[in-house]
Amino acid sequence: MLCVKQLVESGCLTTVPSKYVSRRSLEYSEGRFADQEVVIPIIDFSLLTCGNAEQRSKVIEDLGNTCREWGFFMVINHGVPQKVMDDMIRGSQGFFDLIDEEKHEYAGRALFEPIRWGTSFNATADKAFFWRDFLKVHVHPHFNAPKSPTGFSEIIEEYCKGAREVADQLLRGISKSLGLEETYIENIMDMKSGAHQLLVINMYPPCPQPDVAMGLPPHSDHGLLTLLTQNELSGLQVIHNGNWVSVNPLPNSFFVITGDHMEILTNGKYKSVVHRALVNDKATRISVGTAHGPPLETVVRPAPKLVDYKAQQPPAYRGIKYKEFLELQQCNQLNGKSCLNRLRI
Repeated sequence: MLCVKQLVESGCLTTVPSKYVSRRSLEYSEGRFADQEVVIPIIDFSLLTCGNAEQRSKVIEDLGNTCREWGFFMVINHGVPQKVMDDMIRGSQGFFDLIDEEKHEYAGRALFEPIRWGTSFNATADKAFFWRDFLKVHVHPHFNAPKSPTGFSEIIEEYCKGAREVADQLLRGISKSLGLEETYIENIMDMKSGAHQLLVINMYPPCPQPDVAMGLPPHSDHGLLTLLTQNELSGLQVIHNGNWVSVNPLPNSFFVITGDHMEILTNGKYKSVVHRALVNDKATRISVGTAHGPPLETVVRPAPKLVDYKAQQPPAYRGIKYKEFLELQQCNQLNGKSCLNRLRI
């Protein structure tokens, strides 16, 4: 398997191979962009967890407004040490720098294999390959990690534990923002019995023609929340009010995106967000995402307390097992919210 990193490091690449050329990359030059720099909402995690009653109430209100009007936000003062965040990026780079034999141990595996390394696939409408290599690891409820590089397993475990604790508290705040009990989402999604956490590390090597290739096409994420961090290079864009907004996260922050299952669970009150990854011709970009959802066998459907027939708010989505949705998403084209649209009633 020839990955994008190997392709770039071959030293003879001056143009993008035809299989990576995507017509959808034209959206980058032709799509609508925000007229001015958008100030992305910021949630102070310390006030959510340790603030006084007034501060906590304000943060919960802000969380609700942000989920309803934006679907993405930055989290600061989250308690995960800067060193852990930095070590995670360095460890990720170290994994992709391993010799092929060490990485190939995890290549070509099925969707729910504990660890899966690979390169892009042509799951797009125009059959173009993505300009990225990836590592996907199921880290909870059963922890897994690659054996190399040395110490990477311990870094992953500490980082993912911290991200999971942040996601758990955010879900409690979001539950309150919906007018529900703090543990309503936690209980109805059976999170305590084994919430699912998937670590996805994407590497986007420098591309000789960044205007004709895509790191990842426009898509929404599975799960309730995705927490992201990255190295210093930008490339992530999200849709807001019909325009593309470039994301440049604050230092030592998590960028949080609401996923398809948040939209299903809230019966459309909080919507998942379409986003994409662009590439550049200067340096390698690395992003580290953790997708947080319920146990794989949990059926996700609109929460009963958010369905109101009298107010003409019937269920907007049919229920589906979390595991089945992941299979649906991974086996079909990445195209906006196409998987979620299959569940609309």
